[in-house]
Amino acid sequence: MILLDQPPTIQPDKSSTGLDPKVAGLLCYLGGFITGIIFLVLEKQSRFVRLHAVQSIVVSVALIVISIFLGFIPILGWLLGALLSLASFVLWIGLMLLTLQGKLSKLPVIGDWSEQQANKF
Repeated sequence: MILLDQPPTIQPDKSSTGLDPKVAGLLCYLGGFITGIIFLVLEKQSRFVRLHAVQSIVVSVALIVISIFLGFIPILGWLLGALLSLASFVLWIGLMLLTLQGKLSKLPVIGDWSEQQANKF
C-alpha cells in the first residue's frame, strides 16, 4: 500500500480580516481568482491566508487558460476539457476542505512559488 504524505496541520496566524484564518483561506478558493485577489488585497497579517489567496489565483487562471486552449481542439480537446472540469471540481473541493482543516496544502508545482509571492505582500 502506498501512503501519501499528508500536508501539515498548522495553527494559522490571526487574519486581519476579522475572520477565522481557516475560513478566510477557504473563501480564497470559493470564488476562484476573484476571491483570491480580494483576500490578497485585504489580508495584511496572515501568511496562511495570503498563500491560499495566491495559490487560488494561480490555479484558477491556469485552469481557465487550459480550458480555453482545449476548447479550440475539436472532439479530443472537448473530451479533455470535460475531464479537466471534473478534475478541477475535485481539486477545488479538496483544497477548500484541507484549508478549512488548517492544513498547509501547497500544490506540487505552484505551491512553493505561491508561498514566495505571498510573502512579498
